[in-house]
Formats: sequence, C-alpha cells, structure tokens
Amino acid sequence: MSDVSLQEGAYETGMGDYFALLKPRVMSLVVFTALVGLLVAPGAVHPFIGFVGILCVAVGAGASGALNMWWDADIDARMKRTVGRPIPSGRVAPGEALGIGLALSGFSIVMLALATNFLSAFLLAFTIFFYAVVYSMWLKRATPQNIVIGGAAGAFPPMIGWAIATGSVGIESLLMFALIFMWTPPHFWALALFVKSDYGRAGVPMLTETHGRDATRRHVLIYTLLLVPVALGLGLTSIGGPFYMTVAVIMNAWFLNGAYKIWRRNDADCDADKHKVEIGVFKVSLYYLFLHFGALLVEAALRPYGYGGW
Repeated sequence: MSDVSLQEGAYETGMGDYFALLKPRVMSLVVFTALVGLLVAPGAVHPFIGFVGILCVAVGAGASGALNMWWDADIDARMKRTVGRPIPSGRVAPGEALGIGLALSGFSIVMLALATNFLSAFLLAFTIFFYAVVYSMWLKRATPQNIVIGGAAGAFPPMIGWAIATGSVGIESLLMFALIFMWTPPHFWALALFVKSDYGRAGVPMLTETHGRDATRRHVLIYTLLLVPVALGLGLTSIGGPFYMTVAVIMNAWFLNGAYKIWRRNDADCDADKHKVEIGVFKVSLYYLFLHFGALLVEAALRPYGYGGW
C-alpha cells in the first residue's frame, strides 16, 4: 500500500475535468463555423496561418466556457442537466476555473493578433467579453431576452474566420453572423419548453418562466419566420449557390413546419406526448447550422471547377 493515500471519497482532478470546463461540444460548433468562414472567404490563407487562427478561436471559445462555468456554478448546481459539471460536482475549484479562463483568453487573443491581424483578434476579444460578461454576468439573470441578445456571442466565429482570411468584414460574414444569431432563440426556446422545471429551479428568467409556454411557442414561430429570409439571403451572395439554396430551402421548410406545430400546441398536448414535437424540433435545430455551413463548404469546394456559386 502506498504511503501516500487519499482520504475516503476524495477525488483527484484529471485532465478530463479541466477539458470539460471548456465546453467541448460548444467549442466544436464554434470551430466549425469559424473554419467555414475562413475557407469560403475570398483569397488564400497559408495553411499554417489558418490552422493557428482556428486554434486560437478554439482556445478563446474554451476560455469563454470556463469563465461561464465559473460564474454560473450556483445555477449549474440547481439544474439536473448541469449539476454534473466540474465545478458544482466539486471536481474543479472555482478559482481554478477563473484562472484557466483568464489565462486562455489572454493567450488566444494575443496569439491571434500576432499570427493573423488585429481585426480578428478584436472580434475574438469582444466575443469572449460578450459571452462571459454581457451574457453570463448580466443578461442571463436579468431578462427573458437573454437568449436573443446573448446569441450574438455564438454568432461571431464565422466573422472571425472571415476576418482571418481577409482582414475585413463583408456582407457574407454579416449574414453568416445573422444566420446563427436568428437561429439561437428558437433553438434554445424549443429546449426550454421541455426542460422548463430546470430553469425555474435555478431562477433563470427564461421566457417559459416569465411569460409562459404559450408566449414561448409564439416566439419560436416568430423567430423562425425571421430566420428563413436570412438563410435564403445568404444563398444569394458570392458564397452561396444552387447546392446551398437547395439545402436551405429543405431545412428551413422542415424547421418552419416544426415551429408551426409547436405554435399550435398547448400544455395538454405536450403532457400527452411528453414533448415529442418540441424534442423533435430541437433535434432538427441541431442539424440546421451544420447542414447550412456544410453546404457553404461544398459550394466553395465546387467553385474552382466551375460548378459552385451562381
């Protein structure tokens, strides 16, 4: 037996616990949309510079996740789906999470500025600030519109990717931003409709809690209606084309149909089928962004051969 032993029930923090702080699932979406923004932008970027740029975006996204978990530890401890996160479960100390978040933030911003340009670094810095301070520390606990305004934080990555490649902001990157921004509310409100009790227990002013589920259903439909022209408008720009437009028409028809079904339902319907429709729409929303941005990549891949674009 070792002369150094842990107390009964003690837990030794591992690398997996620190990695979980970075919200890897959210990071994967951030990296993917930033990479698409980089690859569909006009001009060529040296592969190494592009790799470093996207790596910095990934690290910055992870830093935002760590800062968010540090600040929201009290909320996470009261929600079933987040109680197992590193801080509320006791696997990582709050001070460690804060230190990791601040260190990674500074590292990613400085490295991105040195490797690419100051515009992309500024956008990354603003994204981290917006998510950690404006959304996490203010909006999330202050207003039921937290998801609407806070969605901007997750919408910046394709703009950062575009800025890495071009050093500028174009209408295409603005529309990619708008696509994610308008997608976020119906995506999260569909989730809130079937995890309502979790948000109420944590005291988060989600729309379902402050205005009720009927109002939330109306908002899901309204924001989905606003999302459709943004998605189709992106297809008419220099990075769009027939393939993207086909995907956009199919996915938006599917998503809009789901939002319409949600709007027509009431609490009795939801209780009867255990939120089957809401869960289905949420699952569709998970594919929505991936397929839109994937279609943009296909258009970019086909363009050198004379097939992509209009």
